[in-house]
Amino acid sequence: MNNFLSDRINKLSTSQTLAMAALARELKNQGKDIISLSLGEPDFNTPDFIKEAAKKAIDENYSTYTPVEGYAELKEAICRKFKRDNNLDYKPSNIVVSTGAKQSLYNIAQVMINEGDEVILPAPYWVSYYEIIKMSGGIPVEVPTSVESDFKITPAQLEAAITPKTKMIWYSSPCNPSGSVYSREELTALAKVLEKYPNIFIVSDEIYEHINFSGTFCSVASIPGMFDRTITVNGVAKAFAMTGWRIGYIGAPEFIAKACTKMQGQVTSGANSIAQRATIAAVDADPSVLNGMVSAFKGRRDLVVGLIKEIPGLKLNTPEGAFYVFPDVSSYFGKTLRGTTINNADDFSMYLLGEANVATVTGDAFGNPNCIRISYATSEEILTEAIRRIKEVLA
Repeated sequence: MNNFLSDRINKLSTSQTLAMAALARELKNQGKDIISLSLGEPDFNTPDFIKEAAKKAIDENYSTYTPVEGYAELKEAICRKFKRDNNLDYKPSNIVVSTGAKQSLYNIAQVMINEGDEVILPAPYWVSYYEIIKMSGGIPVEVPTSVESDFKITPAQLEAAITPKTKMIWYSSPCNPSGSVYSREELTALAKVLEKYPNIFIVSDEIYEHINFSGTFCSVASIPGMFDRTITVNGVAKAFAMTGWRIGYIGAPEFIAKACTKMQGQVTSGANSIAQRATIAAVDADPSVLNGMVSAFKGRRDLVVGLIKEIPGLKLNTPEGAFYVFPDVSSYFGKTLRGTTINNADDFSMYLLGEANVATVTGDAFGNPNCIRISYATSEEILTEAIRRIKEVLA
């Protein structure tokens, strides 16, 4: 039946994070005791003050279509947030609110990328970057990193990846899937390379900004010379445990913001009214309201890193943000475990699902075929049991 579908959809890969989560659910429904460490979703509830703002919005009848680019009050609140947290002076005309940060990224790709434009992706990268760029006619150019480099690219690697066709670089910090956080010094060094190429734009995905154990955070747009060529992407899904509310936003040069509004006006139009009113409360809140959740994630990170380091053959950095670890499992490639030959990270991930009943995601989905992604967005008790199972089936 694929003959009836467009070439576009037939060439599109399925999100492997969502595919593994669906498979885990299916096996659970069959009665198997599956522990799913595949999805990147906080296991906390949305804070009560945000829920109260949503209830108030319902009572005040915010039930009509919203402006395509977002409520003016929300855009003003986002500007205050950018100034407070990132020292970025955006105006409301620089802000576009979308149905999740994923739509923000799709809008950017659609309005910026022409057929054959190259987009540099430091690998590992979030799973959907690659396919969004491809759908927009762009050519993803992967720049590999490893656990030894803390999964960060160097200025020399960036320079080597640039060609006359390079249009953009997309990256996330803290990074999904590695949890790595670029320091101001590291971003400044990369910016010095980009100074020589004024026509290259930067997409800085900062959705995990507040889930950060390094004590500092740097938006690349705050580095001299980078503001007018950076599109800063953020949202409330991760830090405020609002994944289902579906609100993301960008801060961008005005001509890009206008173009994204134009694109969105033909696709989804304005984002959900109640979710937008609730988001005003979220972005206006002092980030200290998140301290309890961030502290819990840090404790889980320390637990998981400690337990994984006890498993022979797994190499691991200590991530400084997000809620993932990204161990290198390549020492098991070519080995046969319980009758199963492990050829790559896909096989390794499926082996853990079949033998340990633990769902992870292959690193191949994120541009690193030597690793797997493990989400620690669940309780310490469940994490301890999951790593115990993994250790047992790898013994």
